[in-house]
Amino acid sequence: MTAPLAGIRIVDLSQIVSGPMAATLLADQGADIIKVETPGGDPVRGLGPRKGDLSAMFIAVNRGKRGLAIDLKTASGRSILERLVRRADVLIENFRPGTMERLGFGEAHCRALNPRLIFASITGFGPDGPYRNIRVYDPVVQAVSGIAATQVDGDGKPSLVRTLVADKVTALLAAQAITAALFHRERTGVAQRVDIAMLDAAIAFNWPEGMFNHSFLDDAPPQAPEYGALTRLWAAKDGQVAIGALQTVEFVALAKSVGRDDLAADPRFATSAGRMAHQSEWAPQLAAEFARRDIDTLMAGFIREGAVGGRVNACASVHEDAQVRHNGSIVEIDHGQIGRVRGPRHAARFSASPVVAPGAAPQLGEHSAIILAELGFSEEEIRAFIAGGAVAA
Repeated sequence: MTAPLAGIRIVDLSQIVSGPMAATLLADQGADIIKVETPGGDPVRGLGPRKGDLSAMFIAVNRGKRGLAIDLKTASGRSILERLVRRADVLIENFRPGTMERLGFGEAHCRALNPRLIFASITGFGPDGPYRNIRVYDPVVQAVSGIAATQVDGDGKPSLVRTLVADKVTALLAAQAITAALFHRERTGVAQRVDIAMLDAAIAFNWPEGMFNHSFLDDAPPQAPEYGALTRLWAAKDGQVAIGALQTVEFVALAKSVGRDDLAADPRFATSAGRMAHQSEWAPQLAAEFARRDIDTLMAGFIREGAVGGRVNACASVHEDAQVRHNGSIVEIDHGQIGRVRGPRHAARFSASPVVAPGAAPQLGEHSAIILAELGFSEEEIRAFIAGGAVAA
């Protein structure tokens, strides 16, 4: 059995998180990803804890790729990339609009080299428009998209989600869009450009609950409490838990999980409207029950009754969670001289075409000589590229 994307060749010119993570998801599904970097390397190589030129963050969004480092300011570097593009199925880039054209590898030139190429371009705000020239990082997109406005603090002021949510949801969308473009090419023979703006991805991601008070345009119904205002963590004797009771059957199970059959049977709480209206009556009682019990006891009750609930795991203990272990969600990757590295496996599981076990991330230029040889360059040419500074190996 082969992986779903076995045989697909992707040139990954992207940096930081959104593009590299998208390419890594495709590598997990079997695609051959060649990460092309400048001789200075992807900036994420130096971000956070690291060994040599491999940071934990770089490994997470570049695992399973092969690494090639070339200087596109040189004629030799450009000739190498041209040969890569001719043999690729997909090119991924996430530079500011116009950068690829200035490098000499805009869509038109790449398509002239390879009419079957899927040209995937990730930008912060889009390929055009008033913000096209602004440099973008995740917090800026959170701010403009409305995500920050859904994360209000105690004083009602917007705040940031403390994770790269815009980068990562863009990566997920980009990987799906690239796969869709490949499927379209297989059916029609037509290759195309795929544009993904982080702003658009973040707005779509935030919309279902974050913007539900801003959806109806004609005869709008009364606004509801913001979804975020309805969510909280609940204190247990030795930590915290998260719960949910949107449906009546879930409220009943939750109440029974802590021995409060009386709350489960109370007609005031038999509907979602009733629970909203009387929240000040049932919520303190459940909070007191949670606080009297340790997390293991609460989890046993949630499991027994089929309630919505889960422990709040510290980052350092996520890998020890019973369900995480059962799922095999986190795996160890052998990184040779730097030792083992812990990371996630690909989240999707295919019954007939298993995904690839996560592989190591490349050191800067680690596979340069091998890739150049595959492209048909002679040993003498490869040595000349390296000596002349066009290639780092």
